[in-house]
Amino acid sequence: MTNSTPRPRRRGARVTLREVAEAAGVSTATVSHVLNETSGARIGPDTRQRVRDAADALGYRPNAAAKNLVTGTTRFIGLVADAIATTPFAGQIIHGAQDAAWRQGYTLLVANTAGNTEAERDAIAMMLDHQVQGILYSTWYHRAVELPAALRETNTILVNCYAPGSDLPAVVPDEVQGGRTATQALLDAGHRRIAFVNTTTPSPAHDGRLRGYGEALRAAGITVDPALVFDARPEQEGGYDVLPRVLEQGVTAVFCHNDRVAMGLYDAVRERGLTVPEDLSVMGFDNQEIIAAHLRPPLSTVGLPHGELGAAGVRLLLGQQDVPPGGRLEVTCPQVLRASVRNLGAAG
Repeated sequence: MTNSTPRPRRRGARVTLREVAEAAGVSTATVSHVLNETSGARIGPDTRQRVRDAADALGYRPNAAAKNLVTGTTRFIGLVADAIATTPFAGQIIHGAQDAAWRQGYTLLVANTAGNTEAERDAIAMMLDHQVQGILYSTWYHRAVELPAALRETNTILVNCYAPGSDLPAVVPDEVQGGRTATQALLDAGHRRIAFVNTTTPSPAHDGRLRGYGEALRAAGITVDPALVFDARPEQEGGYDVLPRVLEQGVTAVFCHNDRVAMGLYDAVRERGLTVPEDLSVMGFDNQEIIAAHLRPPLSTVGLPHGELGAAGVRLLLGQQDVPPGGRLEVTCPQVLRASVRNLGAAG
């Protein structure tokens, strides 16, 4: 004779389909069809409700892996990154992607590979095994990349990077617009003799920000003077070392390739008994909060839109945003005005 008394459950054990079936008085197959929302299953509304009520009362949680085998899909989006999880300001890419994914009912699976090729390969394989909806492949600074072959096995969006010769969509900062915006902020404050301290490192930022600088000057009727464009190491020491050459040119304002260079420029200005912005106005780029907001005076800068890069990547992956012609979505770099730019008035 069958004992109808429910077996005592081991502490912490998952509620099973069989237990839900017994509580609802139906077969385990019926429970599976109802909870997995199997299309075409002929189950009446009263039975469906009884199964759901039993599952709720018992605290049943579906086995995601088993459901994936039934549906062939998951609610996961993968993000494979080189070092953004350990880089405070670039880590906003993860936050932006995570928020956008969560709003659409997806969970973000993040793998930070630290630039290790083997770790990257294993991370992508793991995400493919989990049948992710697609993968965001991201880098902590804007650059060209060589793509792992396995990315061709799923939908892939490049975030903060691009692959020359590839047709994969890419979401990147609009470096030209950012350079134009930074220079325009100095022009709007009445400055006309403006230096640009660029980087010695070849990159989209090097070329794009220089181009934007030139476009803004020409639009204001100012000839671009090559003597006012300097190359420096993209770090604090680079900004410190370049100041003497900048001051020799009699400029009133400097647009720096990044906030670290601007920080070094601040140090050199102070050592010479000068002040920002009374003697020299300074504009940065990146909006690294740990630098820009805490310099004295706080640094005016242009932000890298890391959060929006991540969010836009998710939208492209889910088909909620169209890919522009050419396959590259350029995201606006926002102006962040603080106190490092002196207003000379319209006359300059």
